[in-house]
Amino acid sequence: MDVNRSTKIAESCILVIFGATGDLTARKLVPALYNLAREGLLPAHFACVGFARRPKSNEDFRNEMLEAVNNFSRSKPVDQQLWKTFKEQLYYHQSEFHEDEGYERLNAFLHQLDSQMGTKGNRVFYLSVQPSYFPTIVEKLSQHHLIYPVDSVKDKWSRIIIEKPFGRDFESAKQLQQDLIKHLDESQIYRIDHYLGKETVQNLLVLRFSNPIFESVWNNRHIDNIQITVGEEIGIGTRGRFWEEAGMLRDIVQNHMMQLLTLVAMEPPTNLGANAIRDEKVKVLESIRPIPLHSIDEVVIRGQYGPGFINGEPVKGYRQEENVNPESNIETFVAMQLSIDNWRWVDVPFYLRAGKRLPKRATEIAITFKRAPGYLFEGAASQIDPNVLVIRIQPDEGVSLKFNCKVPALDTVQPVKMDFRYGSYFGSAPPEAYERLICDCMAGDNTLFARDDEVITSWKLLTPILEHWEATPPKEFPNYASGTWGPEEAESLLQRQGRHWRLI
Repeated sequence: MDVNRSTKIAESCILVIFGATGDLTARKLVPALYNLAREGLLPAHFACVGFARRPKSNEDFRNEMLEAVNNFSRSKPVDQQLWKTFKEQLYYHQSEFHEDEGYERLNAFLHQLDSQMGTKGNRVFYLSVQPSYFPTIVEKLSQHHLIYPVDSVKDKWSRIIIEKPFGRDFESAKQLQQDLIKHLDESQIYRIDHYLGKETVQNLLVLRFSNPIFESVWNNRHIDNIQITVGEEIGIGTRGRFWEEAGMLRDIVQNHMMQLLTLVAMEPPTNLGANAIRDEKVKVLESIRPIPLHSIDEVVIRGQYGPGFINGEPVKGYRQEENVNPESNIETFVAMQLSIDNWRWVDVPFYLRAGKRLPKRATEIAITFKRAPGYLFEGAASQIDPNVLVIRIQPDEGVSLKFNCKVPALDTVQPVKMDFRYGSYFGSAPPEAYERLICDCMAGDNTLFARDDEVITSWKLLTPILEHWEATPPKEFPNYASGTWGPEEAESLLQRQGRHWRLI
């Protein structure tokens, strides 16, 4: 991983966004491009073409994107002088995703832009569409020579960015990969997981491998357990149809959480190249002990939120949400215990939990260290807590360390905290994840993107859980009230081993 962002050079190219009228384009993609331009990180020779089915002019698209940048950019207000230049790089192309004529017109238009903008034939295609469209779009791009074979075209390049989910289970993930590699080399496929673009996640390798005080104790001799939490206050909102097909295990655990786990648990890579880092991540996934079928209900807890209160305001339960089956058994909460069978992590439990309608929005990794062997301070024995290193991914990105300290003038010990926050230390909020990831793709750096074997190995581990859940519907859904930390069984999962979830 290149820790100096300024060394990344995005090459001249055209970015084509399929599904350009969707929410992701307005909320994340175009604001990310604007901020890259603002910071001088967008190529000098660049254009962005929105590809979607609705009729729309270039001017309509530009006006909508101005409103989106005004609403969602991290840098406000919009620099009007910069926008005058930036908007001239935005274009719109209307077509159905399956129509050959639309791709023929696109090809001609991109060649015209190459001459006009100096983009050299380089292409990034961002598939911000439902995964069912991925094979069709890639096939059409190949048929119309919009993507180039890597072994025969040397003077220009083409890359594809696809959004999760990368399949729904082990078999569909393998099928998706087969559909893609009919037309693409693996090096051209950029599977985006925005968590990997967050500064704190990128900092994990620096934190571990450049600080001997941490790496020397990063093992089963010193660590008692590791907890990864992805909590959200919000419910499923208007995504009822999507959520009824997905659920928490597919939407968050299989991708975001497994990526965080691999970065925490991986061995030092041989170098900071993309494949060296991803090789170590795959080794972690291959070392996770499969969960026996008879143990799934003991170590994997599922939940669904019911009515409750968030910030003092009443909210409805999942089954009352729009476009949700009133008898739905889809999970909105997952907690599980995983074990990694290798030399470094044997006997260290990894606890994962993710949920909707929890008391607060928080994503963090908590490393709890073992207690000191014996106590010199008998009177304070019951007050001495274990040391905890917490890596906060959102919000308030940063790192904190809890350690014990004597209370002045008293013979008692109290835990205190050292706290580092990106925003306060560096004087500005870290860049949005999509800024980093889009820039990396244009620079040809796929370090922060998932490789095919990462995705398939993760699905191989989790698919038996999905199959078991489908065969054995839950008996008591909903089983936690909105505004609580999930079902009681999740707390019992740790209590049986003399532990508890960290209070956030």
